[in-house]
Amino acid sequence: MKATARPSAIGAPSYSQSFYREPESAARVRQMVRTVLETWHLPYLIGDAEHVVSELVANSVDHARGRCFRFVVTRISDRRVRLSVIDRSHDEPVRKTPSPDEERGRGLAVVEAFSASWGVDQLPWGKRVWTELEGKPCSAPR
Repeated sequence: MKATARPSAIGAPSYSQSFYREPESAARVRQMVRTVLETWHLPYLIGDAEHVVSELVANSVDHARGRCFRFVVTRISDRRVRLSVIDRSHDEPVRKTPSPDEERGRGLAVVEAFSASWGVDQLPWGKRVWTELEGKPCSAPR
């Protein structure tokens, strides 16, 4: 599958790509977001973005329907990006409070911890789960 650059509905720079709904896609999405953030000179957002997209993709792989999902990264401002996973499920993600010995169920807590904001948009055929990341460039010590 090939990434495509196209203007978003708000006219902001945006890249999007469809991926198979399988666990291996998380690595491909992380690579895409790394490449885009480096291209936009936002390397200080890469670590947080990788954590967040891993969780969003895992939720789609585990809970959505259909063979594919779409990932979109949009530059909202000089220091803010929106990361979205769009799939064919209308079921909204639910934040859980797992016990310490449970291995799963912390995805939305991770998303919330790293995000400036996040949410879910219902679409006629599914949903878009999005998160916005914002940061300041790191300055070198003097």
